Amino acid sequence: MPPQDWLLTAAERGNPDTCIPTWCTGNTAEPLIHGKTYFDRLTVEVEKLRSGDHLFFTDWRGDPDERVRDDGPTIARLFADAARRGVIVKGLLWRSHMDRLAYSEQENRNLGDEIRAAGGEVLLDQRVRRGGSHHQKLVVLRHPDRPGEDVAFAGGIDLCHSRRDDAGHHGDPQSVRMASVYGPNPPWHDVQVMLRGPVVGALDLSFRERWSDPVALDQHGPVSTLTDELKHADLHADRLPPRPGDPPECGPLTVQVLRTYPAMRPPYGFAKRGERTVARGYTKAIQRARRLIYLEDQYLWSTEVARLFAEALRANPELHLIAVVPRHPDVDGAFALPPNQVGREKALELCRTAAADRVHVFDLQNDAGTPIYVHAKVCVIDDVWCSIGSDNFNRRSWTHDSELSCAILDDTRDGRAPADPAGLGDGARRFARELRLALMREHLGREVGDDADLVDPISCVRAVDAGSSRLIRHETQRLPWYQRAWAIPAYRLVYDPDGRPWRDRRAGTW
Repeated sequence: MPPQDWLLTAAERGNPDTCIPTWCTGNTAEPLIHGKTYFDRLTVEVEKLRSGDHLFFTDWRGDPDERVRDDGPTIARLFADAARRGVIVKGLLWRSHMDRLAYSEQENRNLGDEIRAAGGEVLLDQRVRRGGSHHQKLVVLRHPDRPGEDVAFAGGIDLCHSRRDDAGHHGDPQSVRMASVYGPNPPWHDVQVMLRGPVVGALDLSFRERWSDPVALDQHGPVSTLTDELKHADLHADRLPPRPGDPPECGPLTVQVLRTYPAMRPPYGFAKRGERTVARGYTKAIQRARRLIYLEDQYLWSTEVARLFAEALRANPELHLIAVVPRHPDVDGAFALPPNQVGREKALELCRTAAADRVHVFDLQNDAGTPIYVHAKVCVIDDVWCSIGSDNFNRRSWTHDSELSCAILDDTRDGRAPADPAGLGDGARRFARELRLALMREHLGREVGDDADLVDPISCVRAVDAGSSRLIRHETQRLPWYQRAWAIPAYRLVYDPDGRPWRDRRAGTW
């Protein structure tokens, strides 16, 4: 199976300004399901770092007091201790909107201050469009004299409160405020991926492109810049150490780094017209789907994205879509809630109009009946191609914010029947199939190995349609006309904006 059948070629990536490789071969990857799993593994790897090693990270939100284990340390202590050992610690945190709008401006600032006091450097990065954010969640650990130990973590899990949940889904003891239906400690489902091999070098390069971009960190006016100066924020990036060579090949996976950067003024030096490889990568893979698209997503609400699924469902009469989403948005309120609701209602209506009997949408709850907030961003297509990242299935993630995802192809075939679900000769691949089965076992409340009926797409659909005490059929309700009248424009303009150049908007292309 040539990688270009599923992955974007250099020309298809469409960003001549970046040095990111088209794709990287010879990697290994391990999905880390649940924040508790991820934080524990991250702690193990960070504590191995020695003087002269590198710890680079990007994040949407970072809470300095978030514990990575029940007995600590905190995120701030973990990274600050590394800096005190002589590790070169560099971080990019979204500068964020104001705390009174329920964002994380002060938390991100505090995390940076603690790491800086220990000798590291964390920048508050507001090089985004109006109303946009830096949404990437990435940690890269390099060992210049021990490249075989290099590792990177990417996916949907922020270094902050509410993320450190486990398979029991009783929530993180340190929680953020959410819609009241989720309770005081919202149950949380999320996925990160741990990567080794040459792709770590590509992710390192992705961090360096953003860190070294000469555009000023704050693009939103003199008031916020003055605020940063008064608070003695670091407004200038120090020079990074020389980039080590790529780690050696160590496994059978081909990984493609996909990103979103919006078209901006002034432009990113590494993406002068933006980058939409997330959108392009998903589009190419979805168009190749024949039997089963399995996805987990926080939003799934853009009509542009839903139209891709609808077209694939119409073109392939045996194709099924299984989606796992949150039961409720993460916000309450008469003004915040309707735009969230109307976006998903419109997207699912498009898919169901195309193939009502082949669209299966579910949400989750724990054993106490409390809804689980699905924050994962995972997609598996025909047990061949899969992705784990920070991007949601909406226009904002595909065009407007910064995002990072890893699309993965495994050289190793999975021989379980059906050995070639799509019938295209690609053959099921071990990593993609095992990722899907692991997630479905959890949602159905099954033990490891109890998945014989989940391998085949048809019997899999029967199993999920039967449901379980955890996997519940998702219901949407059509809003009354007087709410739709204002909620639809608010959803399109504020909640799901378009960051493409006008030429691409008019053409309807990514």
